[in-house]
Amino acid sequence: MTESSVTSAIPVPNEADSADAAQLRAIGYEPVLSRKMSGFGNFAISFSIISILSGCMTLFGFGMSTGGPAVMVWGWIGVTIAVLLIGLSLAEVTSVYPTSGALFFMAHRLGGKGWGWITGWLNMLGLFGVIAGIDYGAAEFIGAFTGMAFGWTPDKYGLVAIFAGVLLLHGVLNTFGVRVLDLFNRVSVWWHLLGVAFIVAVLFLVPSHHQSASFVFTHYANTTGFKSAIYVSAIGLLLTGYTLTGYDASAHMSEETSQASTLAPKGIVRSIWVSGIAGLVLIVAFLFAIQGGGDQYVTESAGSGYGGAVTAPSIIMLDALGQHWAEVLTLVIIVAQLCCGLAAIGSAARMVFAFSRDGALPGSPTWRKVNRSAVPTNAMWLVVVVAFLLALPSLWTIQAYGAVTAIASIGLAPAYVIPGFLRARQGKNFKPGAWSLGKWGPLVGYSASVWVVIEVVLFCLPQASPVTALTFNYAPIALVAAMLLSGVWWLVRGRASYAPPAGAVESEQFADLDVI
Repeated sequence: MTESSVTSAIPVPNEADSADAAQLRAIGYEPVLSRKMSGFGNFAISFSIISILSGCMTLFGFGMSTGGPAVMVWGWIGVTIAVLLIGLSLAEVTSVYPTSGALFFMAHRLGGKGWGWITGWLNMLGLFGVIAGIDYGAAEFIGAFTGMAFGWTPDKYGLVAIFAGVLLLHGVLNTFGVRVLDLFNRVSVWWHLLGVAFIVAVLFLVPSHHQSASFVFTHYANTTGFKSAIYVSAIGLLLTGYTLTGYDASAHMSEETSQASTLAPKGIVRSIWVSGIAGLVLIVAFLFAIQGGGDQYVTESAGSGYGGAVTAPSIIMLDALGQHWAEVLTLVIIVAQLCCGLAAIGSAARMVFAFSRDGALPGSPTWRKVNRSAVPTNAMWLVVVVAFLLALPSLWTIQAYGAVTAIASIGLAPAYVIPGFLRARQGKNFKPGAWSLGKWGPLVGYSASVWVVIEVVLFCLPQASPVTALTFNYAPIALVAAMLLSGVWWLVRGRASYAPPAGAVESEQFADLDVI
């Protein structure tokens, strides 16, 4: 199939004359995706994937056991500032290279082929992990709701079945085109914002008892088995580190966003600071609503049957509000999590599509195909399958969920910061785009890089003691496995097949890009 047949099969109104199309062609890609996403929609997909009603809620029990309220609140503030530095740095480079490949393409252009290759594999691993974490968390909340409302609490096999159903639903919805995804993302933004406001209001107005400010802002708790408060507090930062991921979606969707060189960077930064503020309010509201001493419920949640660590918010709501309100608020959380997972799969599919478009993956010709709605469906179903496989260890150990969230963090954080680090290294030689940090760019990039090195080390550490086969944090194993696969494929085929464009698009470049 020729390039002309591809573009005629997927018409994009006014694409040929747009500045976005001209910029993409100058970078080296022929537009084949449908550019129908607005600036608000671009912000919305990152905000939906960050989803404070997903990350905050699914790791709330983890946070209570790894430092408790003091670490949850102050750790949230500190890590949010660090993540904002990463986002600012990434946004500046996104303005210059607004492509679906995003991070790996930026790294390739700024640092060379090897940097692009490593960044792409890290980004892909992190996206697989974050999708597994989001949708498995949604399955746990669904299990908590059915336990409260209908008296049916799924066992571990039931949870995996629900998880598979959620992934399947998200896969099907993602086949219908970017307009459907954009619509859900718009709804998701307001659902998250109004949902958080509603939950916070109920938690403050309905309970007859609230914790003191001293408890919320200074109380320390530790049920990990480790004795060191510094160590426990450090691993407790995973709550924020995992939640505030996914903002690269604004970059991945830039080939489908109008005025992408300006609106995609804005989408990245806005999604982080809005999520940071709303997430802090949500955490504080739940901490104030805790009944009793606050420590005992962590132990209770582990054996409550409502679905593991995710039951921490469920128990707080049941104790503080009663069953009716707990059910209502749990439904609000579930809908937000479903929107989050839908957006995450859409973003990841674009990344896999772009990585395959440049010949980086085994079976690249299969994963880079798009359907008649200009959706990379093969890449999308690959994402669904791998995310399902990542969560399967939850059948054998409760620590698996913490490891999956760690995989997301240690894969995504380095991928996010590498473009900013390479930009900082270029200094004044870097040519900024329409959205720029100016003279502050190098300082922001280097500062963000320091945090990411610390973060990766922290999230590879054991999360429970004693360390056994069942409590071991297998996140570093997954990281090493992905890097080994990346290295082997590089030696076998990648050096020859991986070929991001070096400049303006060639007429024959997409001759074998089929539409399915």
